Amino acid sequence: MLHCNCSNPTTFILMGIPGLEAAHFWIAFPFCSMYVIALLGNVTVLCVVKREPTLHLPMYHFLCMLATIDLVLCTSTVPKMLGIFWFHSHTIGIKACVAQMFFIHGFSAVESGVLLAMAFDRYVAICAPLRYTAILTSSVIAKIGWAAFMRGIGFMTPLTCLVSRLPFCGSNVIAHSYC
Repeated sequence: MLHCNCSNPTTFILMGIPGLEAAHFWIAFPFCSMYVIALLGNVTVLCVVKREPTLHLPMYHFLCMLATIDLVLCTSTVPKMLGIFWFHSHTIGIKACVAQMFFIHGFSAVESGVLLAMAFDRYVAICAPLRYTAILTSSVIAKIGWAAFMRGIGFMTPLTCLVSRLPFCGSNVIAHSYC
């Protein structure tokens, strides 16, 4: 079994924004308002595309995928940041740290796959406009989205499994907005 030889785990500096610890309570309000706006905006995009039949096109399906990914990415970082600022919750468990790392990096990879799919969508729309609906059917869009999802999640799953096996050295203090 591996053991850590950390010198002094209590020497970590508790911070959110260095030098502005006294103002953390007030700094958190802009972050909270941006988070609420991001949630409302992305949920609005999802609801509008779902309700309006004329928006059931590949471009809007990819936009919905991006909105969903943005919801996951916002929710995996901002609540912990607000916990640091408002409640001085500077600690994080190893399981929460690994889960946060998985969601942040995994869904960032999914997002890059969806952006590539959106570029392909625009390429087909420009280069083959008459065959656009025949090429990008609902089935093809679902397969592209599934491939982007599996690429991102498949990339991060082994990495997070390997990281979770490492010994957690020292204190479980988080000095940043995410682990």
